[in-house]
Amino acid sequence: MAWLPWCILIAAMLVLLLSLFSFIRIQVNDMHGRTFSQEVFIALLIIYSTIIIGFGMMYFILSFQGVLLVEDGKLDKVEWVGSLIHSLYFSGVTMLTIGYGDITPIGIGRLIAVVQALIGYVLPAAFVLQLVHQHVNNEEDE
Repeated sequence: MAWLPWCILIAAMLVLLLSLFSFIRIQVNDMHGRTFSQEVFIALLIIYSTIIIGFGMMYFILSFQGVLLVEDGKLDKVEWVGSLIHSLYFSGVTMLTIGYGDITPIGIGRLIAVVQALIGYVLPAAFVLQLVHQHVNNEEDE
């Protein structure tokens, strides 16, 4: 049964990667010169939510291998519900680059947190670049 968390972790990582690649390939052709698109905004919210939940599940699954997230500097084991809540909270705080510092990753969790923070930092820039590219293409078509 020690392999089960790793299989779930790999599946979660694949879902995250597929979600990111599908976002990169999305071409919203319904802009019509508007500066704001509800469809793009909703797509961005869904992508952020997917990434936050996906990374939260990674932290949660890896917590079964040992303590991964340390709260207030204490290495306490918590119930699975508490671990799930801590994992999702830490994932959201990391993704949105807030970083309160009340929960700290240790071990492999540090590397995962850095990757998630990098995605959270780069995703808005990719979003803006995609909108600018679409706007330029729309102007060239007219």
